[in-house]
Amino acid sequence: MSNPRLNPDGLALSERYAETMDRVVVPRINAWRSDETVMGDGGRPLFTSRFDAELPAGTVLIVHGFTENADKFAELIHSLMTCGFSVLAYDQRGHGRSWRAPGLAENSVTHVDDFNEYVRDMEIVVQQRLAAMPKPWFLFAHSMGGAVSSLFLERHGGVFRRVALCAPMIAPNLSGLPQWAARMLCGGAGALGASKKRIFVSRPYSGPEDFDTSAASGRERFNWYDAVKAANPAFHNNGPTYGWTAEALRASRMVLEAGAVEKIDAPVRLYTAERDGSVLPGPQKAFAARLKNGQRKLVHGARHEIYRSPDDVLFPWWHEILEYYRGNIDNDGSNG
Repeated sequence: MSNPRLNPDGLALSERYAETMDRVVVPRINAWRSDETVMGDGGRPLFTSRFDAELPAGTVLIVHGFTENADKFAELIHSLMTCGFSVLAYDQRGHGRSWRAPGLAENSVTHVDDFNEYVRDMEIVVQQRLAAMPKPWFLFAHSMGGAVSSLFLERHGGVFRRVALCAPMIAPNLSGLPQWAARMLCGGAGALGASKKRIFVSRPYSGPEDFDTSAASGRERFNWYDAVKAANPAFHNNGPTYGWTAEALRASRMVLEAGAVEKIDAPVRLYTAERDGSVLPGPQKAFAARLKNGQRKLVHGARHEIYRSPDDVLFPWWHEILEYYRGNIDNDGSNG
């Protein structure tokens, strides 16, 4: 049954957005939801959420970005379910309801000792949770999740039928700081035993955030999740440690290592946000150019979190991804 507050793909209209999310979207996906904790790399607990469609056309795995969690993607999960896809999402280590490293000064700082831990966690989630879900399997990965997923794809062929990368962190934007300088800074902090300290340019989470400096371009979508985040201390991640920053830079080198990108056998659509201040577009372009079957597309008017854009940007972009998963759109061989 159609709902006047939703578009045909099951996305919420911006008008009365929070009310639609709280009264329609979230209750619906929670009715389809099954949560389970799995033991990730090193036996670290990972929170996972499974959403089962009645007659699934396949399953989409969502891999979130830095300082995010599975619940932030509630609107996209609802759309995928509405369109006949089952969904699996999880909180990456150091995020949301999953395990966090000991020795951190406060809850909102985010740390990882080795970026490969994220990749091994993804491998375990695929083996233990996705393996029991309907094929074919599709992948949607955002930002840091795009870096994790790219490394996974370089190491494992034949897993996903089609891949959509949303503003992937092929290389982070360090606000003008050259990567060599950032590596020296983080290396020095590590040598002084400060790898788990919050990097100096970041501040602890202190409540509602600022839309104008956020990664979202849709104010209604920003406001809704900002309230969700404020109400749940587990979602208060907002800044990296020196160690996380060093590992993000190392991940960029691993993703773009000679011969690595060329191993990816799945079709990939990489979406670059026109107004992205969080990741660099140049490395995305270099990555896409080396894919066997890849296409890079620019999303005009979007900030880093393309999925939190205004309706006129979000709706056509997301519909294109749905059609891509359905097989109605093929990669055209362009790698942008």
